[in-house]
Formats: sequence, structure tokens, C-alpha cells
Amino acid sequence: MSITFQGYMRPDGRAGSRNYVAVIPSVICATDVAQAICRQVAGTIGFFHHQGCCQLPIDLKRVTDTLTSLALSPNVGAVLLVSLGCEGTDTQKIMEEVEKSGKPLEVIRIQELGGMSRAIQQGTDLAQKLVQQISGQQRVPVDISNVIMGIKCGGSDTTSGMASNCVIGYVADKLVDLGATVVFGETTEFLGGEDILANRAVGGPDGPVGRKIYEIVNRMEQRAKAIGEDMRGGQPTPGNIKGGLSSIEEKSLGAIVKSGHRPIQGVLEYPMRVTTEKGLWIKDAPGREPEILTGMAATGAQALMFSTGRGAPQGFPSMPVMKICGNPNTYERMQHDMDLNAGVIIQGKKTIEEVGEEAFAMFLRVLNGEITKNEAIQYVSTMDIYCLGPVI
Repeated sequence: MSITFQGYMRPDGRAGSRNYVAVIPSVICATDVAQAICRQVAGTIGFFHHQGCCQLPIDLKRVTDTLTSLALSPNVGAVLLVSLGCEGTDTQKIMEEVEKSGKPLEVIRIQELGGMSRAIQQGTDLAQKLVQQISGQQRVPVDISNVIMGIKCGGSDTTSGMASNCVIGYVADKLVDLGATVVFGETTEFLGGEDILANRAVGGPDGPVGRKIYEIVNRMEQRAKAIGEDMRGGQPTPGNIKGGLSSIEEKSLGAIVKSGHRPIQGVLEYPMRVTTEKGLWIKDAPGREPEILTGMAATGAQALMFSTGRGAPQGFPSMPVMKICGNPNTYERMQHDMDLNAGVIIQGKKTIEEVGEEAFAMFLRVLNGEITKNEAIQYVSTMDIYCLGPVI
């Protein structure tokens, strides 16, 4: 019997777990206007970032492509694009891609409207119209093979690699076996474990996927070395160290457990979204929450599972983030932020498989509309775009 969830079907054939109007500033200079609009209009979310101007061409393209992918997320039902009017971001491309998807789109330009107050007024009116336009859409049954799940770990300690990452790996394997797509990243935390991942690549370590895994790890490491830093043998944050993780290699070996055991089909560059890809994929993204959560949402993920041991409560505007906590003490202290207690594995009360099934059931409930704890308390603004070059 096939497994389904109740999702919002989009004109391009994708299905979302949420139904938001995305208010997207094309440049940091338009962020205040976008924030004011979101404060006024229920049913909107904002992708508030710090880019879009005074950047090298490679990064302006990266920002454009990432914002486009976010706009095309299946959890977004309509888009209000907020432009200053002179930004480096290619707003025309964003508009064209959204229009091609069939989603309702409105655009305001602050300079053309005569300034911030007039832009806020018109943007509020347009956002209200878009929210009303999509608010009547009903959920319909969607096969689980249409799901894209993002995965991440953060605020890690020794329980992460022994419990919460194992639970997410169990869910990842189950979804892949059901024909869905799973994407993981945090290239920084492949260091010391890249051979393990390359050996899981389709075609082996010497095939194109295996070579690409080595390439993104080397590329990340060379960026650090270019400014005189060597990440091997060090890197964990103070919180990781207090949690018992002594080196990046030790952290990596625990982190990659969350990807499960299935073959790695390929590597996605940071702005890319999933189109027809199935199975397990890597996204080349850093480990810090604002950038990787943005990258995962840009893949088109309807939801994300987030492993933590010390307690990382962040969420994302459009993508539900489920916190799987490996440390029973942390869960007890932070139960209003953590969605599932995987610490019972450490305590010997349940097996990885038992908690994995609980996590999978919770994942389906969230796809069907159950809100996560960070959604409930509106801790959902953690985002930024991962860029490569300097601000100029």
C-alpha cells in the first residue's frame, strides 16, 4: 500500500506542506519594506537576507538563483517581490521563473513608487490580495515519492552521533526506499569522513559523483587555507567541545550518520533545486544554520529534520524544521523547542528503529499540517544566503 500525505498542489506539479505568500526582498536595501509588509499581513512569510548589491558577479548570480529557488518552493503558493530598483540581483529572471511556474506574482519597486512608506502601503495591499487568492486552496492526497526531505545537525554533542543522527538516518533510508528524495549538506563536516561518503557514491570513489565529493571538500578546505586557517584537527565550536567532540574528524564521523546508508546519487550546488532527482543527494553548503537552512529550502524541501544534542532551536520561514534531540537531559530542559526525544536510545529505553518509526510518523504529520515547536513560537526567521566572494 502506498503512503500519501495531504499537500497543496502547485501549477508546476509539485506539492507543498505549507501554503504561504512569500515576500521576497531582492536586495538588503528592500528588507525593511518587506518586513513591514509581513508584520501587517497574516499568511505571509519573508525571506530576509543581507545580499543583492555590491557583490562580485558570481555571487549576484548565486543570490538571484537562490531567491528564485526559494520562490519556487512548493511551500510557497504566491510571491510578492520587493525591489529597490537599482540592485545587482537579476529581478527580471526571478519574475520570469515564477511566472513560468504558474504561481501568482506581484512586484513593487521602492524607487518607482516614491519611497518606503508608499511601497509599504502598496505592498501591503498586494500581499493581502495574494493571501486571499491562495487561502481557499485545499489539501489533496499526494504520494510520498513526491517528498523532498532536508537533513541537518547542529548544536552537536556525543549523543548526536549515537542517537539523533541515527534516527534521522533511519528515516532517510526509509524515504529513499519509498522513492522520495533526501538531501544533506554541511560540507565542512565531511572533513575526515569524505572517503566514507565517496565510497557510497554511485560509481564509487573514482566515478563522477565520488570525485565531486572530494572536489567540494577540497574547495571548502582551500577557502579556509587561503586566509591562513587549517580546519583539520580543530574547528568544533565551544559548544561542540563542551559536548565532548574534540576534532572536526570526530564531529564528521557522527554527522554523516544522519545520511543513512543508501547510495549517494549526486551533488547539488548551493542554489540548485531538485527537479527530477530521486534518492540521496548532497548539497554543497556550510554547516551554519542560516546558510544551510536556506540552501535546503532552496532544494524544494517540504520539511527538514534537524539533529541536536546541546539544543539548537532555530527554524526557517517556509520550511518546517523538526528537532530530533539525542540528549535526554537537553530534551528535558528544552522540551518546548525539541520535537522528539531520541535520548531514550541513550537511556536504553527504545531502539533506533523504534524511535525512527516515531520520527517518520511525526514527519508525515508535519507534512499533513501539524506545526513544529519552532513554528508554534515563531522562531522561524533563521536564513541567509551562502556567498563565495568579498563584499565590494
